[in-house]
Amino acid sequence: MKVICDRSALLDGINLISGVTASRTPRAQLTCVRLSAEKVDGAGQLVLSGTDGELSLSITLDRVDVEHGGDALIPADKLRQIVGAEDADATLTIEADADSATIRGQDAYFKVLGYPPQDFPTIPTYLETARNARSAFEHTAGPLTELIGRTLFCAARENTRYAINGVLFKRDGKRLELVATDGRRLAMARTGLSASDKDGGATQCIVPSKALGILQKVAQIDDEPIHIAIGDNLAIFALGADAENPRATLSSTLVEGQFPPYEDVIPRDQDKTIVFDRDVMASAVRRSALLTNEESRGVEFAFTAEEKQLQLSSRAPEMGEARITIDLAEYKGDDITIGFNPHYIADALKVIDESAITFELRAANKPGVVRLANDFLYVVMPVNLP
Repeated sequence: MKVICDRSALLDGINLISGVTASRTPRAQLTCVRLSAEKVDGAGQLVLSGTDGELSLSITLDRVDVEHGGDALIPADKLRQIVGAEDADATLTIEADADSATIRGQDAYFKVLGYPPQDFPTIPTYLETARNARSAFEHTAGPLTELIGRTLFCAARENTRYAINGVLFKRDGKRLELVATDGRRLAMARTGLSASDKDGGATQCIVPSKALGILQKVAQIDDEPIHIAIGDNLAIFALGADAENPRATLSSTLVEGQFPPYEDVIPRDQDKTIVFDRDVMASAVRRSALLTNEESRGVEFAFTAEEKQLQLSSRAPEMGEARITIDLAEYKGDDITIGFNPHYIADALKVIDESAITFELRAANKPGVVRLANDFLYVVMPVNLP
């Protein structure tokens, strides 16, 4: 194999692939990136692939001059370091033979020992998965990554309840719904499917958080189609107009277990409705959190109907206290004082683009609900105040 690559495009691709390669494993091939070069219709093409055995990613680079096609299997960390260090070169030349590769810049030469390319495990392709999938459909990258961003932050981190260490994908033929929870808060986001995808059968699965974080980084072209196939234990995402020759393909094993019955925790009887400005609330929450600590993480939210105001108060021993007052656009209901973890409120405000936000409450010991029409819902449990 001999290829001449655009260095910046190569580095971007390797950085993404490095996100899925294993860091510690007895199988050294899982710490590597596979490079496969060929000419397609006379144009050079280099495919970068990596996997940790559960999560796999392939990216196709087309800013490549392929002199000789072939394959190489090179440790991902060393390849990333070398390509990143050669920042004075616009292009790099990579040659591979057997189980080693050389990388040349204008004034540099590196030889990296690798492994036989045939030792790299076979990774799933979209067409193979879609052929026997429970559900296969297409969605535009921009709206899909927005759904992921509005839910992923709520997923549990290494919780013993393994089923909530991911995001629920629920497709019912007419819409796609994503749900995530860590047991203290829950986020649900929805979007409609295109006309051609509305006849598909209902299905659901739990996609690992790491896979969706990688997908967010790969899907940077808002109007690019993403082809999605969900199998019995695998989800695969092919990015690009042509599912047979995608720009990138991400596949992941699914999280096992039963996602909790999230509909049961969504309050139906809220009797207090507040409308506030997102930026004003975000600033107040951020400032009130300055005088909290691990022992006193709660902020008091005191809503008054007559003044249509909210006072946020925090206090921590040996630190002090804070009070911030803001005006509310609307308030319907009786006065209420309730405690929330300020970081949980701030996290939700970060993923909302709309300026006017509706917040619903019932009682000081009942959860609060943030709603945006029928597209987004966020449930957050209150905390006890000292």
